[in-house]
Amino acid sequence: MSTEKRALITGITGQDGSYLAEFLLEQGYRVFGMVRRSSTERFERIDHIKDRVELVHGDLLDGSSLSRVMREAEPHEIYNLAAQSFVPTSWQEPVLTAEFTGTGVTRMLESMRSVCPEARFYQASSSEMFGQVRESPQNEDTPFYPRSPYGVAKAYGHYITVNYRESYDLHACSGILFNHESPRRGLEFVTRKISHAAASIRLGLQKELKVGNLDARRDWGFAGDYVRAMWLMLQQDSATDYVIATGETHTVGECIEVAFDQVGIDWKTCVGIDPRFIRPAEVDLLIGDASRAEQGLGWKPEVRFDELIRMMVDADLELLGK
Repeated sequence: MSTEKRALITGITGQDGSYLAEFLLEQGYRVFGMVRRSSTERFERIDHIKDRVELVHGDLLDGSSLSRVMREAEPHEIYNLAAQSFVPTSWQEPVLTAEFTGTGVTRMLESMRSVCPEARFYQASSSEMFGQVRESPQNEDTPFYPRSPYGVAKAYGHYITVNYRESYDLHACSGILFNHESPRRGLEFVTRKISHAAASIRLGLQKELKVGNLDARRDWGFAGDYVRAMWLMLQQDSATDYVIATGETHTVGECIEVAFDQVGIDWKTCVGIDPRFIRPAEVDLLIGDASRAEQGLGWKPEVRFDELIRMMVDADLELLGK
């Protein structure tokens, strides 16, 4: 009987999935990554570890495929990171977002309950569930007031995880993660859009950057720190939910200042406002209180905000320089 730990990651080709896969491989896990069949498969975030992970085909919209994946992987730990994860898209595709990001969690939990109920389950919850915040900073007991179809779908996924934990005694927990970024962040996200533009303008490949609300504040951390918290949650004897955040807040404007400082350009000469990028319902201030994670998991973020933005700009300079 093998003692090797087996983990299944949905969304392995995304930012968090790729960092988590790296981390679990370092811990000696056998890692299975669930991917959807598509005509254009995109594996650039896991290219460097693709020969060390086992990819299995499944889809959050198809419960029978999830059960097949779980029978194949026989996981000890399941990390459900797959979702329609871009907030603006959730306004354009609200029903699809509900199916993937909300109901998809139920399909995962149902499959786990029937195939591998002894496994431990991690659900990727989001600070977007707090939306129009009821109190600051936000902790595990702060009421949700989501302000986008994405936030609403995440709240459903969060509560259905609580429900299955309490109804079926599953080891299922959620990490309420505040914004977390990295050089692997998608170009549609504001931090990466900024770091990529700063590098592009520095290299003469682009003339200006257009953004929405400069005053929107977020609690931004490094994705590599946050996947460690996910793993720590599943190592605990009992399952509970944790806020994962830095406890610091910065504006989009500050992000722009740091990014353009890294390339030695005065941002005021090349950054403009475009009302198209302002959300129908804006989330103004998200700041997390991660003291439960600090006390219960011994977790603290290691990469600071300005280090993170400079790291992203440097990575984009290298990428574009090629």
